[in-house]
Amino acid sequence: MNENSLSNLIINRALKVHSALGPGLLESAYQECLFYELQKSGLFVEKEKPMPLIYEEVKLECGYRVDLLVENKLIIEIKAVEVLHDVHLAQVLTYLKLANCKLGLLMNFNVLRLKEKGIRRVVNGL
Repeated sequence: MNENSLSNLIINRALKVHSALGPGLLESAYQECLFYELQKSGLFVEKEKPMPLIYEEVKLECGYRVDLLVENKLIIEIKAVEVLHDVHLAQVLTYLKLANCKLGLLMNFNVLRLKEKGIRRVVNGL
């Protein structure tokens, strides 16, 4: 499954979770429920995936953690904030570059309508 097909499936599952739970919960609640939905869909999903960071001679086994890594190709960063800021987009783009992934989804579940204001696609030009 390519990144675009994968993102469509993920967005549909996220809409299901948001519809059932609504806004106002902690990020961890949405993360766990989306993780469950994606696994139930037959996808390979890793939660709080530790990722290595290499900078010149500095090598960290766990330089950062991605909220959800789907099929080893798409990163999902989950937020439950009042407003998404540019720094949130920059964070996802940095994760994509470091992991050598093409597409990420930044999802803010603390909105009334997830589809309208809560989902941002982030593309790494590689």
